Formats: sequence, structure tokens, C-alpha cells
Amino acid sequence: MAREKKKSPQQEQLTTEAIEVFGAREHNLKNIDISIPKNKLVVFTGVSGSGKSSLAFDTIYNEGQRRYMESFSAYARQFIGDMERPDVDKVLGLSPVISIEQKTTNKNPRSTVGTITELYDFLRLLYARIGEAYSYNTGKKMVKFSEEEIVDNIFKKYKNKKITLLAPLVRGRKGHYRELFEDIRKKGFVKVRVDGEVKDITPRMQVDRYKTHDIEVVIDRLQVTDDMKVRLSQSVQQTLKSGKDLMFLLVQDGKTAKNGSEDGGLLTQYSKQLMCEETGISYEEPSPNSFSFNSPYGACPTCKGLGAVYTVSMEAILPDHNLSIKDGGIAPLGEEREAYMYRNVEQLAKKYKIKLDKPIKDLPPASLNLLLYGNEQGETEEIIDYDEVAAAGPYEGEFEGVVPMLKRWFAGGNSSESIREWVEQFMELKTCPTCNGTRLKKESTWFKVDEKNIAELSNENLDKLMVWFGGIEKRLSNKQNVIAKDILKEIRERLQFLLDVGLTYLTLNRPTRTLSGGESQRIRLATQIGSQLQGITYILDEPSIGLHQRDNHRLIHALTNLRDIGNSVLVVEHDKDIMMAADHLVDIGPRAGKHGGQIISSGTPAEVVKTGIGTAQYLSGKKSIAIPAERRPGNGKFLELKGASGNNLKDVSVKLPLGKLVLITGVSGSGKSTLINETLYPILSKHAYNSRVTPMPYKTVKGLEHVDKVIEIDQSPIGRTPRSNPATYCGFFTEIRTLFASVPEAKIRGYNAGRFSFNVKGGRCDMCEGGGMRVIEMNFLPDVYVHCEKCNGKRYNRETLEIRYKGKSISDVLDMTVDEACEFFEPVHYLYRKIKVLQDVGLGYITLGQSAVTLSGGEAQRVKLATELAKKDTGKTFYILDEPTTGLHFQDIQHLLDVLNKLVERGNTVLVIEHNLDVIKVADHIIDLGPEGGDGGGRILFEGTPEQMIKNKESHTAKFLKIEMGL
Repeated sequence: MAREKKKSPQQEQLTTEAIEVFGAREHNLKNIDISIPKNKLVVFTGVSGSGKSSLAFDTIYNEGQRRYMESFSAYARQFIGDMERPDVDKVLGLSPVISIEQKTTNKNPRSTVGTITELYDFLRLLYARIGEAYSYNTGKKMVKFSEEEIVDNIFKKYKNKKITLLAPLVRGRKGHYRELFEDIRKKGFVKVRVDGEVKDITPRMQVDRYKTHDIEVVIDRLQVTDDMKVRLSQSVQQTLKSGKDLMFLLVQDGKTAKNGSEDGGLLTQYSKQLMCEETGISYEEPSPNSFSFNSPYGACPTCKGLGAVYTVSMEAILPDHNLSIKDGGIAPLGEEREAYMYRNVEQLAKKYKIKLDKPIKDLPPASLNLLLYGNEQGETEEIIDYDEVAAAGPYEGEFEGVVPMLKRWFAGGNSSESIREWVEQFMELKTCPTCNGTRLKKESTWFKVDEKNIAELSNENLDKLMVWFGGIEKRLSNKQNVIAKDILKEIRERLQFLLDVGLTYLTLNRPTRTLSGGESQRIRLATQIGSQLQGITYILDEPSIGLHQRDNHRLIHALTNLRDIGNSVLVVEHDKDIMMAADHLVDIGPRAGKHGGQIISSGTPAEVVKTGIGTAQYLSGKKSIAIPAERRPGNGKFLELKGASGNNLKDVSVKLPLGKLVLITGVSGSGKSTLINETLYPILSKHAYNSRVTPMPYKTVKGLEHVDKVIEIDQSPIGRTPRSNPATYCGFFTEIRTLFASVPEAKIRGYNAGRFSFNVKGGRCDMCEGGGMRVIEMNFLPDVYVHCEKCNGKRYNRETLEIRYKGKSISDVLDMTVDEACEFFEPVHYLYRKIKVLQDVGLGYITLGQSAVTLSGGEAQRVKLATELAKKDTGKTFYILDEPTTGLHFQDIQHLLDVLNKLVERGNTVLVIEHNLDVIKVADHIIDLGPEGGDGGGRILFEGTPEQMIKNKESHTAKFLKIEMGL
């Protein structure tokens, strides 16, 4: 019998029906082997920190990326850099990988939903090719003349009249133009029209170089009669050529011009470009760039395409009208002191008899204007309208004025960054008055398709935009349909993908920096579905973040669609619906950190549920978060906000009970973040800390006296540098260093707290500079990270490590887990309290010095939560949390609720924006917004307890809450 030939690794890759991982040891993974079926929807779950991301991203994705990089030549790799090989024996059956993570969204203010999905690019193309131009003066449709049509129009309008054909050469520019006049004379022309006056060209002719001029050359002068038609046609051709497709027609009306000649009369404009027949204004031929706010051809000239401008804030400049100028009544001047600017003000006050020790409110408006705006405006009897666009201007006159000075420093290119930052505290960002936030120049918004301009379409919710594009062919001409056929197909496809992942409420002009992690991830998911690639391994990190239960089916449909076209979809997820919809479920645990990193169970969701261990207990209902026997009554006080109307809020009034756990719920895009993060939080922040954050529009607020401190814990990422760790981020590492500096041996040696910092020279290891690891460059191979041989990964030099507190060096303390540190520092109360909070939020397994880059998303969020909770509350503190269950397993949610309940029991108010039903069902008070997202939301549907809420017929949240509560 012939001996079977052994397969090569390459052949194994081709024949395997699964992605097989052998010996994965990345981070806390315990040398695991796992087989993951291909072309299936596979969900990884488990408690936070159990090793899900280590397996999915740090092992499978990184190995796939590394292999792709190795396909490049050695020459190319030296410019790109090589990827580190993950700690795994081998991975078989791996196809090309694409990661869709919770990456921080683009913070560029020019980036919008339309630009990142490329939908706006197709819209720009559509408007450039089939858009119809309208005059911004008359609103009438603009026309485009050919040379023949211009001649016919002149004959029709000005038969038998004397006309002068003028070619514009200079429009609104300064200069003496001696060379231009000489050039015109050499070409044989004898007359020019300068600033409305026809003159003969003379040798060495020139105009005032410091004035603005309009100069046209006189091409021909004739009477419009039938026998002059050929000459007129030739002259029009010559005029348009000289004037670059633009010409002026001076029609004599019998009146005399300035110089006494008969050259006065009616001036008419003709253009081969788009032109308004009545007013003569013309537009340039549109191109896609004409509709781009990131291009100088389309951007609003005032705000440069940003849609907002910095304006001087008089509230910041005059914070208290009861103060005198000497006491700091004009904030930029400050209190009386020896400073050049202040001395200038004193001289001005002396000259104009202004009393600097008089309260601002008692100063005459003319005197205040003089100080604020300088000499020229000093005599005004009313205070000038301060809301002006910031612009740099030359400094002229005796006293510039405070406001012009701030504008000059803010806009001036010579100002240092520190000066600009100082000036910025006296400015506020407002919608651009020129473009009203459209970001585009005036002409661009007067091109329309089916009576709508591009800015109006960008402001529509995506579901309404889809309806508008649905039957647009019926409303277009045959010519427009032929041109737009392919563009419309692309737009509709891309819109449909975004609707499929539940983003119906977004608009194309929504800045990407305002998107949540889940929203930006679903946009990238929609883009990938649109690419229609096959044979890819997609890895997603909690795509359900920020998605209401009602829209889960849309996300599941999008994921299965990606799978059905021939891809493997691996999802790290905690959502029950997505777990049960998976083809294959992998539960990793049993606990977090060093107590995790093992496969507990794996198989179909039904097979995993049968095991009855780990996550299966929550999926089967054996374990669940208990509903409290009774709801807290609160302290009887309220915070009442009336008339909130920011974004899509429809004049919302809400009454928040204090001393309770309050939940803000509603479908994605219903207005939760606008109401709380952008309206309520800035109001509270201004009240508690005199913050300058401007809230969204509202009418009144009552009850602020019941709150003296506000803490917001949002989804903004924490700083994740390799040197950052829980001890440094939470702020107690400084106290640990101070403690070590107080040890007698440290005092004898003269060591201060800085000696124990691994970021400062002196106490740290010189070889690795406090990093604990050294990078060995391997040229054409990936860089290798090894423990520093001098300090053996301890970060500090020998002398620093000799200082011991209770037998432990500073390095030993950084290697302690939070649980160990709690026990060790229990006698040091001020330290113990801060470390204990990390333990309370379920992070007892991480080490104090663990690099922040190795923390999972859920861990990083809880480190941030612990940092805020460690601060002393006052019993009147108002906590605002935005989806704190991000990255948390069922088991971890219980830890979180225990911490939040402790805060409420101490008399504080905890307000949580949340979609998670486990948190909603334990709330004392629920405020539900909706009923839909975007324009269909922005109303308060319900206020009350969960038991009362499930009776509400209009609320989508109520339907799912009723099922969750088993009622």
C-alpha cells in the first residue's frame, strides 16, 4: 500500500473547514486550543477581562495582519514596519482579516457621516452634473448663453440702439496697471472704461495704485442694425475671448457720462457661463468641488467650511456688572496692576473722565464702548452689538479697545498657542451667520435638484432621504435621468446599508466626533457590507453598543448578510439576542484576569445553554439580576428643566427626582444625549464649577440649589499609552510615591517623591528609561520586546528598589493585584479608599502597574468610573453616566449596580443613559424619550417607575422591559 504523503502547512490551510488556533497564550490566555468554524457567525462571550479580545483581536486578527504584512517585499516592510508575532504556536485556516473595532471616531471637525461613507461625494457629483442653477437675487432659473444666443438677444432687446462692447480685465483690485494699459494700446485698442468712465488710452497711462478699480477695454462701438449683424457677431466673439467668457454691454440712453460724452447708459452683463438675465450675476460652471466644504471652491468664505465661527462672548468679558474695572469687571484686563495694557486703559479713562472704580452697570454706554471698542466707537449712546465674527485687523489709533485686541490675538498668525488658548476663554463657538451652518458658499446652495439644494438633503434623516431618492426618476427630465442613472444606484445602495444597521436617525452632515463608538462601528460595518467581499474573516468588537433592543434584529440581519455572502464573522459580544442568533458560541472564563483565559464551553447556543455553566446560567434564566422589592422614595427634591429644544428635542420639559437611581431610555437617536449630555450637564457644570460650556437651548431650570457637585462619566477614551496604568490614571500612585519618600531610609538618602516615578530621570532604570521592557530592532523581522536585563522589568534602578515599605519595594507594589493592594494598604486610609473603589467595580484581578494598552474596553471604562467614584461625594452630588454597561458581562453589571446603589443610598443622585434592560428594571425612576429616532423622536413618552412604564403603549422600551420583568 502506498504511503500517504504528509500535507504541507499550505495544503492544510486550504483543506481545513475551520480556523484552528493552537497554544494561544496572549495576555491571560492559558495555552488554549480552539477550532472556530468558517463562514459562520461566531460569538465570543465571557466576563470582562476573561480573554475574549485577547483571542479575537490580539491573536487571530494580529496573526492575520502579520501574514498580510509579510507578503510585502523586505524593501517595502522597512518603511511600513513589521508587526509583532502574537504568542501562539500556530493558526491554521486563516483567511484575510478585517477588524471593525470600537476605535475612537475621527475628531476632525471637517469629518461628517456623509464624508466617511462617501455618500456626500456622490451627492456632490449628482449636483455638479444635473443640478439646476437659480439666482440668489431673484430666485429665478439661470440661463446659459452661447455666442449666437447672445447676439440674438442683443438684436431682440436693443434693436437700433447704440451700444458699446466692453471686455472686463480688472474687477475690484488695487494697482496702477501701467503695463496693462500699454499692452492694450499695443493690441490696437484706443479706449478703456475705468471705474465707470470711458477714457482714451494715452502713453504711460496709469491709475491710483492705492484705490480699488474696475477696468474694461472697449472692443467695439456700433448701432444694432441688420447690416451690422456680422460685425456684431465678430465683436461679441472677441469681447468674450478677452473677458474670459464674460462681457459687458453699455447701452446708450441719451444721457451723458461723467466726462460729458454720450457714453453713459444702461450696463448689462452677458456670460457664456450660468447667468441671471435680470440682474446679470453669473455662476462658474459647477464641479464636484463647488459643493465641497473642504475645498476653497465650495467652502463658505467666513467659516472656511466649518459651519461655525468663534465670536466674542460678552458674558465672559463682563462676567459681573456689579464689579468695577479696577476690581476685574472687564475680565481680560484683570484687576488693577502694573501692566502695559492696564496703564493704557488708565490713560484713556483719565482723558475721557471714565471712573474705573465705578461698577460696570453704572458706566454710561459711550464710556463702556470706548473701553471695549476703542476711540472710533466711543461716542455711541447705545452699547454696540457684540456678537461679531472674530477677524484679525491692523491695530490703528490711540487705544485699540479690548474686543478688537482679543480678535487680533485670536486670529493673528503671530500669536503664540498659549495666548490663543487664553483668548479662547473669552470666545464662544456659534453657527456661522453667513452660511447658517450649511458650510457652503452662497452660490453652491442655489443649485437644486427637484427643488432641494445639497445642504437641505444633508440635513434630512437617512430614512427620509431614502424616501426622497425612492421615486426621484419620475421628477427628473430624460436628460437628467440618463446622466444620473449610475450615481443614483450607488447612493441608494449605500443608504440602504446604513438603514440596515439601524442608523435611520443620522443625517449626512452629522460630525463624526459626535458619534458613539457603536454608531461609528455600525457605519464601518455598513461600508463593509457594501464592498461585497467574499472569503474574509471579519472581527467585530461589541457592535450592539448604543443600539436599542428594538433595532437588534437589524444588526443581526446585517451580520448574517455578511456571513451569507461567504465570510466568517467573529463577534465579541455580551448582548443576549446576538448570542442566541449565533451559529457558534464560545464562552471564555471562568473569571477575569489571571483567573480566566480558558474555554468554558463552545458549540451552538443551544449546546452551550445545556452546559449550565458560566454565561449559560444567564442565557437560560437560571441566574438574573434581581428586581428590588421596593423603589427608593428619594429625598423629595426635584431638578426641573423646561423648554429644552436642542437638536431634535421638541420643547421638552422634564422633572428629575433627586436621591434616586434615574434612567434615561429610548431608541437610538431619540434625544437622550442631547437632553442630558448637551443640555443638563453644561447647566449643572456652570452652576457647580462656573464652567464655560454652553448648553443647548432651554427656557428655565429650577432646583439647582439642591446640587453642589456634578460628575460626568462619558464614553470618551482614556489615555492609553504603554506607560499609563490604573495607579497613574486613578491618581493614587502620587500618594504611593509620597508614602515611599516618607520612609526613614528615603529621608536619610534625601529621596523625594519624584525619585519613585518611572517617568522622571533619577530613580528609574537608565537602560529602559522606566519602561521595564527593551525593544530589540530585528531589521527585516518584527521588533522583539524583552525584559530589561539591567532592572529585569522592575523599571527602577538598584538604589530606588532598596527603599522598602513594609518589606515591599515600589516595583513590588506596582506588581500587586488590586485585591492584594487593598489588603496591604488597609491601614493607610486615604490610599485604601481609592484602591478599594477599583475592587468594588470588579477590577480586583488587575495589577496596579498593568499597562493601559492591555486593558479591555470594559476594564478601561471601569477604571474611569472608579476614578470618579473615588472622589468624595457630598450627599448632594449628581452623577451622570453614559452607557456604563459598555463591555460588561451580566455578572459585571451586578458589580456596577452595587456601586451605583451605594452612591444613591448616601443621598446622591445617579442618572444613567442606558439601553440595557438589566439596569433599566432596577431603576427607581425612568424617563423614556421617543417614540422614534431623529425627527420622529425628541418627546418625553413616560416618567415614572418600571412597573408603571410597562403599561405604556407608545414606548418601544416598555415592550421589551415587560418581557424582561416577566410580566
